[in-house]
Amino acid sequence: MSEYKILKTEGRAKRAEFHTVHGVIQTPVFMNVGTVAAIKGAVSTEDLEGIGTQVELSNTYHLHVRPGDEVVKKLGGLHKFMSWNKPILTDSGGFQVFSLATLRKIREEGVYFHSHVDGRKIFMGPEESMQIQSNLASTIAMAFDECPSSVAERSYVQASVDRTARWLQRCKVKMQELNQREDTINRQQLLFGINQGAIYPDIRIDHAKRISEMELDGYAVGGLAVGESHEEMYHILEEVVPYLPKDKPTYLMGVGTPANILEGVERGIDFFDCVYPSRNGRHGHVYTNRGKLNLLNARYELDDRPIQEGCGCPACRRYSRAYIRHLLKAKEMLGMRLCVLHNLYFYNHLMEEIREALDQERFPAYKKEKLEGFAAGET
Repeated sequence: MSEYKILKTEGRAKRAEFHTVHGVIQTPVFMNVGTVAAIKGAVSTEDLEGIGTQVELSNTYHLHVRPGDEVVKKLGGLHKFMSWNKPILTDSGGFQVFSLATLRKIREEGVYFHSHVDGRKIFMGPEESMQIQSNLASTIAMAFDECPSSVAERSYVQASVDRTARWLQRCKVKMQELNQREDTINRQQLLFGINQGAIYPDIRIDHAKRISEMELDGYAVGGLAVGESHEEMYHILEEVVPYLPKDKPTYLMGVGTPANILEGVERGIDFFDCVYPSRNGRHGHVYTNRGKLNLLNARYELDDRPIQEGCGCPACRRYSRAYIRHLLKAKEMLGMRLCVLHNLYFYNHLMEEIREALDQERFPAYKKEKLEGFAAGET
């Protein structure tokens, strides 16, 4: 069983602890994205422990396609498979089905589509997604939903959200059944529902009210950071979060930049995830308290400073910007790896600072100072 305990609040911002079968998650938290049970950029489980990762996130769709969730189950579940003993969240595969798969057909029973790897036909519905996630034995499973485009027609979005609500009920029933089976690896798997509705506040609010009545373990806001402006995203959060249960964690899916995270925390979000730190790191883009730097720029050729003065990550403790730039230019994997490690450490450390600021009841001042630093850039 899970327990969500709010320790402090400042406005809508929450500082909490979420107790799970795989340990306590201190929130607000950033989940490090390991799509195929690994962080892209040659980052090991040992590295994740060293850079202060609390939760690892893996993808249901990708692991179903390769190596196969049945394979992972035979090997003892994701925790054993990747040698990680802290919480893991698996997203439902819904977003990937709608963004990666070709020739898909959406029906009431689920979605028919072709694998992006080998083209084979696959069917995934609420029951299949729950079964796959049960086989993976993650700490938190996400409900199977459709993520409509933020610019989709209102009538389409309404029909999609109604179907997502029906799918959620089926997810809940299937998860309860799976958690009672003798051969289920994690019989305390948790289920989070997902709020959808594109950028229509009234559809989102109505959906939030409907799913709040289902007494799930947590609630996510999905379908943002997919093309709408930051202002639209913040507005939706202001409108919707008050209609989600206060005594359950809230998760903003796929968001975002350090500034997005600060704004999300202020609006009551507990959980975040995003591919930005690892994806940007693989391209030599690194985060600092003075904004993002592109280490491939010529200005860093003779720069013997660390990426961020005082940073405790493996890259900054030992190497200079000039050396890491050289590695990137030479296409040495170490350069990419060091940038990814720095970025993930930066995000994890940012969350530590946010939690500390909330503990000390000085979050608004901390947020203002951080945003001013990000905007100022390097001097």
